[in-house]
Amino acid sequence: MLDFIYYPVSAILWFWHRVFGFALGKDNGFAWALAVVFLVFTLRLVLYKPFVKQVRTTKQMQELQPQIKELQKKYKNDRQQMTIEMQKLQKDHGFNPLMGCLPVLLQVPVFLGLFHVLRSFNRTGHGFGQLGMSPYDNAHTANYIFSPDDVQSFLRARIFGAPLSSFITEPNSVLQSFADYGGIPDKLNIALVSIPLMVIAGLATHFNARASVARQTPEALENPQAKLMNNLALWVFPLGVLVGGPFLMIAILLYWVSNNIWTYGQQHLVFGHMAKEEEAKKAAALERRAANAPKPGAKPVDTRKKQDAAKTDADSDAVDGETPKAAQNGSKPAAGAKPAGGKKRSGNRGRANQKRRR
Repeated sequence: MLDFIYYPVSAILWFWHRVFGFALGKDNGFAWALAVVFLVFTLRLVLYKPFVKQVRTTKQMQELQPQIKELQKKYKNDRQQMTIEMQKLQKDHGFNPLMGCLPVLLQVPVFLGLFHVLRSFNRTGHGFGQLGMSPYDNAHTANYIFSPDDVQSFLRARIFGAPLSSFITEPNSVLQSFADYGGIPDKLNIALVSIPLMVIAGLATHFNARASVARQTPEALENPQAKLMNNLALWVFPLGVLVGGPFLMIAILLYWVSNNIWTYGQQHLVFGHMAKEEEAKKAAALERRAANAPKPGAKPVDTRKKQDAAKTDADSDAVDGETPKAAQNGSKPAAGAKPAGGKKRSGNRGRANQKRRR
């Protein structure tokens, strides 16, 4: 049913096993382990752009949290109008909340595909999803893109004596299927490999969550839903790795560890790049402010005074009256015509000046 996932996942794993098997040997446990790790890195590289979009969307939602709260408060009794206003707010700022969880949604089928492909290297169990095949039939049956020879190579591969498809609680009847392919593994060896991987995976999950919470705004931290999700990410998910680890194959634990390592590095890279973008925006704003500021030693120009003075002059011109049309056209006023504005010159002004000269 999910072959469209299983075949691509097995093809990527097959490619990396060919690369590392050429250098280390096809039956080498570390060649298979590195193939699993680089399968994770390949898939995460494909999901890099959606991850960046997720981070930017989450940041936008945190910045718009006050406006979202206002809309929720304003339209608390009108759900339909609140939905319309929320959609309008999202459209105006150009973000989609679905992008905030898209990378996680895309990783779920990848994880399920990898889990199924790795478990299908040993199909001798009788539990859920197992085929109950005999050890011989299992070793001589292809596993999606892997040939029977590849299946036998995976069964022979060991990391410190533990097969990659084994887990701590694996039944002894299933462990017997390794007898002709590297010998029956010891559960102590499986535990010595699995437990450190479980602890590393749990710690990596916790520190990734802590780094994500540290970058959230105070408003987002006060949100009840955000508090619940933060507590789940900080404590419940890491504890889930420790509780579920004994039931997970060593290869799946490798997937978990490498996935968290990639996430930790990717978070620092993306958030560091976004911090530089913010600093560049602030520097550009300061440069614009400095360009508009008066030079050292120069008196600041109050544009408001200039505007008031211009307004006063315009008002005085309107009071004095309109300029005669003849003056506007550049021609001389007619003889005996009164000066513009209709005001007479004082006849005593000349006599007073003559007296002063004497």
